[in-house]
Amino acid sequence: MAEDEIRHLRVLIANEKRERLELLAQVVAGLGHEVIAREIYVKEVGAVTARERPDVALVGLGLHSDHALELITEIVREASCPVIALLSAKDPAYVHEAAKRGVFAYIVDGSPEELQSAIDITLQRFAEYHSLQGAFGRRATIEQAKGILMARQADGAARGRKLSDTTVARSHSSASQPRRTLSAGHRDRPAGERGHERLAAQSRSASASIRSSRS
Repeated sequence: MAEDEIRHLRVLIANEKRERLELLAQVVAGLGHEVIAREIYVKEVGAVTARERPDVALVGLGLHSDHALELITEIVREASCPVIALLSAKDPAYVHEAAKRGVFAYIVDGSPEELQSAIDITLQRFAEYHSLQGAFGRRATIEQAKGILMARQADGAARGRKLSDTTVARSHSSASQPRRTLSAGHRDRPAGERGHERLAAQSRSASASIRSSRS
C-alpha cells in the first residue's frame, strides 16, 4: 500500500469498555487516521462492519476475553480488512484463540508508534495474503478449465472411433449384399421355370445328336 494511503486509513475500533474506546480513538486520530465506528456490542458490530467497510479494525481486550473474541468473530465474518488485537498484558491463550478466529496481528501495551508499525505490517501481510489467495483461485480455475477441455477432447475422440467403426461395418454389409441377393434369387426361382430350362437343354442336345447322325 502506498504511503499516502497508510496515513489516512478508515479504522473501526471495538472494546467492551467505553472509556478505552475513547482513549484508542484519540491515539488513532493522532496517527492521522479516521475512526469511522466505535463499537461495544457484539450484535451490532457485524452490521456496522459490513456497512462501513473499514481499512483495518482494532479490537481491545476488555474485562472478558469471550466478549472480545466474539467481537473479532463478527468483524472477520463481515469484513474484507485485517483485524488487530490490542492487549494490556501478555495473554498467550487469548492470542491463540484470537488467531483461530482470524486476527492478523496483536500488540501488547504499545506506544502510538508501535501501533502504527503494527498497522503497516498487518496491512502489508493482508495484501500479500489476498494476492496469494487470488493466485490460488486463478490457478484452480485454469486447472478446472483444462480438465473440462481434456474430458471433451477424450469424448470427441471416442465418438469419432465409434463413428468410424460403424461406417466400416456398414460398408462391409453393403458389399456382401448383392452376392447374397443373387444367390437367393437363383434358389428362389419357380420349379416350372427350372423345368423349362432342363427341357430346352435336352432339346438342344437331341438336335445336336440328330445332326451328328445325318452327317
